Amino acid sequence: MTHSTHAFEADPRNNDILIDINGKLTPRAEATISVFDSGFVLGDGVWEGLRVHSGPDGKGVIAFLDKHLRRLYDGAKTLDFDMNVSKAELKERLYKCLDANEAHDGAHIRLMVTRGIKATPYQDPRATITPPTIVIIPEFKKPVASTATQGARLFTVHVRRGYPDGQDQKLNSHSKLNCITACIQAAKANADEALMLDPHGFVATCNSTHFFIVRDGEIWTSTGDYCLGGITRSIVLELARANGITAREKNFSLHDVYGADEAFITGTFAGVSPVREVDGRAISTERGPMVDRLQSLYQQRIKDDAAKGR
Repeated sequence: MTHSTHAFEADPRNNDILIDINGKLTPRAEATISVFDSGFVLGDGVWEGLRVHSGPDGKGVIAFLDKHLRRLYDGAKTLDFDMNVSKAELKERLYKCLDANEAHDGAHIRLMVTRGIKATPYQDPRATITPPTIVIIPEFKKPVASTATQGARLFTVHVRRGYPDGQDQKLNSHSKLNCITACIQAAKANADEALMLDPHGFVATCNSTHFFIVRDGEIWTSTGDYCLGGITRSIVLELARANGITAREKNFSLHDVYGADEAFITGTFAGVSPVREVDGRAISTERGPMVDRLQSLYQQRIKDDAAKGR
């Protein structure tokens, strides 16, 4: 049996969560948006996944929130719609939603922003008649324990991460059909996640996480030209370099992957997770020493960030 890289432990509390829709808290069963919303009609919007950890006063703290909000607002600017709330106001709204749900640890937030409601289902942004729609979904969501130790199985798909003049891969948009198509192909191959190449055939990233290999004591990841500017990715690179580990952002091929000493993926939800197999080639049968070390460094960084409080 495969397990998604985002597999999580079921929690009955999620049945009764309150969801924030444009500043109003609504029970899950009643949380709806218009069928004329830009996100539903066209996938016109941006989003962030946020992880919540217990802070010094027991209140939930959203890890690396400033970095996430910067990416969200940059995305909205790229899509040319004005956020009708400031970063400070959105931050306050996020924490009010957490407090209302008493979600102070082990929680995950999906923050979604669309252009707003349309007068008619049509792609022209000028058909939008409301401010942006902002939805905050907090869930009690912990990765299954095996994610940190067992290792994921990846499959290289034919779907490429394309050039930025088609769809810029740095834009964390609602329109994720290339990633969804890649995920479908990987699932049909009985894998946990898709490994995606760039237009030149070099390794780019995965469909929902970032990919690294370990070779001769160094960690390698893609140049970043064809992938989202991953926040966990950047923090892992920073931690590695600060702790004497050579970390390279470079072009490398599947040949380098198949011969790697270790491989791992990074993401907001599960942090740093090992990869045990790529395209049927065994990388490692257990979590390796580099992954173990980076997991420890990353967990400490999260603790340090949460200790600062809100």
